[in-house]
Amino acid sequence: GLLGGGDDEGGEAETKVVTVAVETDDADEAPVGPLGFPLVATRNTTRVGGPDPADDAAAVALATHPPSPRAEPVEAAVLVEDTEPYAGIAAAVLAGPPLRAPLLVGSADGVPASTADALAKLNPRGGGGPDDAAVYRVGDVAAPPGYQSEQVGEGSPAAIAAAVDKLRGALIGAEPQHILVASSEEAAYAMPAAAWAARSGDPVLFSGRTDVPEPTLEALRRHRGAPVYVLGPQSVISDEAVRRLERISPGVQRVGAEGPVANAIEFARFSDETFGWNITLPGHGMVVASAERPLDAAAAASLSASGKWGPLLLVDSASTLPPELRSFLLDIKPGYRNDPTAAVYNHLWLLGDSSAIGGRVQAEIDELAELAEVGPGAGGPVGPQTGGALGLAPRQDSEPEPDDQGGSGDKKGSP
Repeated sequence: GLLGGGDDEGGEAETKVVTVAVETDDADEAPVGPLGFPLVATRNTTRVGGPDPADDAAAVALATHPPSPRAEPVEAAVLVEDTEPYAGIAAAVLAGPPLRAPLLVGSADGVPASTADALAKLNPRGGGGPDDAAVYRVGDVAAPPGYQSEQVGEGSPAAIAAAVDKLRGALIGAEPQHILVASSEEAAYAMPAAAWAARSGDPVLFSGRTDVPEPTLEALRRHRGAPVYVLGPQSVISDEAVRRLERISPGVQRVGAEGPVANAIEFARFSDETFGWNITLPGHGMVVASAERPLDAAAAASLSASGKWGPLLLVDSASTLPPELRSFLLDIKPGYRNDPTAAVYNHLWLLGDSSAIGGRVQAEIDELAELAEVGPGAGGPVGPQTGGALGLAPRQDSEPEPDDQGGSGDKKGSP
């Protein structure tokens, strides 16, 4: 509604815009949730509320590459196929440093309006060489008019991923530190790979449940010596497939769990020297998407490579927070003893409108991420079973008393 304010210097009444909460969980009706709980942003969450991955990707691209007079020019953007989530997951490696290419969603039939608008604002110029493209098209994507573009890969997920890996090598000129192999048959299990690829620059390759495609094997031969990790349980990538990988890359390690939600959490917790997120204490950014919208993993990739860097977590229902995710967020819930301004914080990005992640789920996630007072008189035990006691790392008797920061996590959502 509009409310009249006081007079300004010219004697005219100042007009202020007041947003009134509407009781609805329909993002098309109002950007608020049940009982007025906002769907756009809460204390500890920010929603990219697109009705589809194309809109989500456009919003993320502009949020992570905000156009401004002093901003670094965007050298290249990446368009991924709208009907092939695996193309987007593989292309996520191009969203990380040093390329930092924004990922957008294209189509074989043309360029969605939201994508075209984002491209116009980003205005990719192409690299320093005469043959460097301004737009890389991954999968079956029509060329956007007005930009020099290059087709990258076609056919199977494994073939597209191998082509992206070659492009990554040509653009960066360096071998990957690690390689991540994900499922080409169960997209929800592969989704967390996109966030890590953007964060690390490690390429994503694909395997079937029992068969490892030749393009994947060829890519592994190019990168002999790079440690290989398999994302997912035996039900999606079997031990037989792992043995085939090990013929080229000995010592393959598996990380994963049954169920897409638990699998994403296991990957978020995992750490092996320089590989893995190692999210076991508070003080992090995270991204949440729906397992029913696998292309949102690509849309969100840049959020894991800038700002509040963090892993991709999943929900499997728009209306209910999975118990595994609730437990994980409770384990890393931030806390403080005396001074909340010196504490560490968690922040979560949510991908999609209320049909992907409902307002009630967002409200619950927000509460689990909220900073809580702990210690004497605050209730609740202080110990390792609560993830370091709500942000307070477990200590030995010989250690000094904790300071007001309440833990060893990075401050204010740092990676």
